[in-house]
Order: sequence, then C-alpha cells, then structure tokens
Amino acid sequence: MGTVVHSIYEQIGGMAAAGAAVDELDARVLDDPRLAPYFRNVDPAGRRHRLRALVVSALGGTRPPAALAIPARDLDRVAGHLAGALRTLGVPPEQVQAIVARIAPLREETAAVH
Repeated sequence: MGTVVHSIYEQIGGMAAAGAAVDELDARVLDDPRLAPYFRNVDPAGRRHRLRALVVSALGGTRPPAALAIPARDLDRVAGHLAGALRTLGVPPEQVQAIVARIAPLREETAAVH
C-alpha cells in the first residue's frame, strides 16, 4: 500500500521545499523596490522568520505573525513573488495556485490593520 500524501506541504517536498521557497522569496522581496523597504532594515534572521511564517501559512500551517502586516496591495506583491519562487522550484501550476489562494484571507486581515 502506497503512502498517502495529504497536505500541500508534503506534496511539494516538505521542509526542504519550504526552505528553498523562503530563500527564493527572500531574494525576490529584497529586489522589489516597493517591498524592500518593509524588509531591508529587519535583521536577516528576523526577515527570514517572517517570510517562513508566510510560506508555512500558505502551505497549510500556522498563520503568520502580525509583524508581517503590510498594506494589502503589497501583500499581493509578496504573494506574486511567492508564486514566482514556487514556479522556479518546479511546483506544478495547480499547486502554486492553491498555495497563493491561501494568502487571500491574510489580505483581508492586513487591510483592516492599515
């Protein structure tokens, strides 16, 4: 009997894939002139912690901390960069779409903050 894979996290490769996605996302947000100011003055470990929380949340884990709160329009940009990072890592398009869709509820929460 084969192993049943239930979560998107497991389907894309677990911790190794999530770590690679964080590495790629980190580079992308720092290269984005609109997003970089949110992350540039955060120590690298703290920045990676925030991004890891977002990625884990999008993969079906816990919600990211409130410290990631940025305007909704910019959270959309982060989601776009996450999608690009996942595509770069070879995640199938239907899984990329499902992962990014999990960020949409966070957009509503951050809109209320700003």
